[in-house]
Amino acid sequence: MSDTNSKFTFNFFTSISQIGQQIWDECALDSDPCCHYAFLHALESSGSVGAQSGWSAQHLLVCHNNQAIAVLPLYQKQHSYGEYIFDFAWANTYKHYGVDYYPKLICAIPFTPVTGARIMLKAGFASEEVLPLICQQIEQHMHEHGMSSIHWLFVDKETSANLATNGQLSRHSVQFQWFNQQYSSFEHYLERFSSRKRKNIKKERAAVLQQNITVARLCAQQLTKQDMRFFYHCYTQTYLKRSGHHGYLTEAFFQQIFETMANNLMLVIAYKDDEPVASALFIYDEKKLFGRYWGALQELDNLHFECCYYQGIEFCIEQNIAQFNPGTQGEHKISRGFEPIYCYSNHSLKEKGFHQAVSDFIVQEKLHIAQYKQQTQGLLPFKVP
Repeated sequence: MSDTNSKFTFNFFTSISQIGQQIWDECALDSDPCCHYAFLHALESSGSVGAQSGWSAQHLLVCHNNQAIAVLPLYQKQHSYGEYIFDFAWANTYKHYGVDYYPKLICAIPFTPVTGARIMLKAGFASEEVLPLICQQIEQHMHEHGMSSIHWLFVDKETSANLATNGQLSRHSVQFQWFNQQYSSFEHYLERFSSRKRKNIKKERAAVLQQNITVARLCAQQLTKQDMRFFYHCYTQTYLKRSGHHGYLTEAFFQQIFETMANNLMLVIAYKDDEPVASALFIYDEKKLFGRYWGALQELDNLHFECCYYQGIEFCIEQNIAQFNPGTQGEHKISRGFEPIYCYSNHSLKEKGFHQAVSDFIVQEKLHIAQYKQQTQGLLPFKVP
């Protein structure tokens, strides 16, 4: 479907391959690797998204004078799993009143709670000009396909504010992230800690070594298919133990990003008595590190903290990477120096009564979120200036 407003055209596609890598990545040039064609295409071609997954691509391409200027990663959803901004209570309320909440539409990176670009717009075009037109087109698309609502997940603060001026309710949540203050080493980083907290970190890391565990970080050409197969084995075993299924992502997904995104991957492998026992996979660029996936074959003291947090911090210091997002939730991150930050999402529900009820809920929720952020800020392990 396409529509025209002045010199703009809007087309929705059921596969990212219909748009193509060149067009997509030209629009996503300044976005993080999870927004790039290689990552999103791997999700679709591996079956992690599409088919029976409950995720159906509805990507939007915006053109101006027949030239592509913006892309949006859109998905029609039949459930609310893999999003990390929780709306299950909203869905239950719809069900209670006999109204369908699904399908709904989301603008997000599947299974990836990382703040980033959602409207990937080429330089030279003002978001304030294009965004109202995009919202109009999405509303029309939702109406034509019987979708209840649109949800913009993990947008940046500016985009969230612009969406709010276009009738999209703004919601807050909190994540914990690490920021590089030009540290020269991990020891330099620990100098910020109070004495007791610093001793706790050193004790945790020493406990890993005392179990005869060594840890390796592998990047780019150092990575092998065998390494990725081992990681996937850890990933599925951990998911199976905790959730009763093998995880959202298929082995084909991980093998494909190994083929197409090796320069953006960092793999941590832990060895006990020279045998591999755990692994964590990170995605990164020159600005940010994203801790995404973890798995272990044995439960070993402090190994998760070492592989998923401390190795990531050391990598950022060595590579002069400014920011480390280790994943969503997890208050245990605070004592290790991960600071609370706001994350933003925006929501618009077609049924006016439900939209107003959600608006009222979000107003109250924001007060609790602000209190929570302030409380967790006070729990950070750093010395008081």
